[in-house]
Amino acid sequence: MPAYPREELEEMIRRFVEANNKAGETGDWSHMPEFYTDAAVYSWNNGDKYEFVARGLKEIREWAYGTEMDGLEKWTYPYVRTLIDEKKGEVLGLWRQVAPGLDPDGKVYEIAGTGGSWFRYAGDYKWEWQRDFFDHGNAGAIFIRMMNNGDLSDVMQKRLKSGSRMPGWVKRDKFDWYETIADPED
Repeated sequence: MPAYPREELEEMIRRFVEANNKAGETGDWSHMPEFYTDAAVYSWNNGDKYEFVARGLKEIREWAYGTEMDGLEKWTYPYVRTLIDEKKGEVLGLWRQVAPGLDPDGKVYEIAGTGGSWFRYAGDYKWEWQRDFFDHGNAGAIFIRMMNNGDLSDVMQKRLKSGSRMPGWVKRDKFDWYETIADPED
């Protein structure tokens, strides 16, 4: 992997976080795909049987920032820390997952645990790949709590009740995310 100037990686993550914050404020996630190469891969784990995988800009646009954000439009994902490895061109960002509105006790709905994204930079202010991680058990618990309190969007309620697999969900044995992030120099 080529080395990148630290200042360039810092500017990349600054731009990305700024766009992420704006998307959470407005509920419009449609501008986020501009941060990925045409052949980028964006993935995360969906429990013990499934992975979410978007391959290429079209799938990232339509699935990662489209169908997967349906019902979560006004959620915010504020970054609390970023770590940069300019030699590998990789960034680790840790973020929170905060729902709009308050629970009946006046507290913010937030998915407990650590959420984050691991990125590999491709130059030209674009990511080559992104791998997200977060606590699925805590996510499910907060969704159920919100649903029971009448605070979960209709779209998310329908998704939870149907149990249907969204576009991009693949069986874990059909996608090896380690191969996606393999560094030929390691």
